Amino acid sequence: MSSEDVPEPVEARPWTAEDGPWPAVTVYPAADRPALWVWSAGRWRRGEVYARQIWRPSARWPQGRLVYQVSVDLRGDALVRLALYEWPQPGLRVEPGESET
Repeated sequence: MSSEDVPEPVEARPWTAEDGPWPAVTVYPAADRPALWVWSAGRWRRGEVYARQIWRPSARWPQGRLVYQVSVDLRGDALVRLALYEWPQPGLRVEPGESET
């Protein structure tokens, strides 16, 4: 798949009580945040992972979910925002040398 064929990732919505048990959340300290690359506006943009949420299996999500909270400049205009993304998606990539867990 070439970069031109990569769809932009779909943002996830925040957890609510209707989603089942509270997710397990890992918050990364500012000095040690992993990177996640996000395909947006025709190029890969490097973001910092603030948190990883593991949603436990429930009636709504029988397999559970893995959601990352990422700080990223989606348009290249220096406006950095927080976004939630469910993993995996073609428009998300792990920083080389880092694992997805």
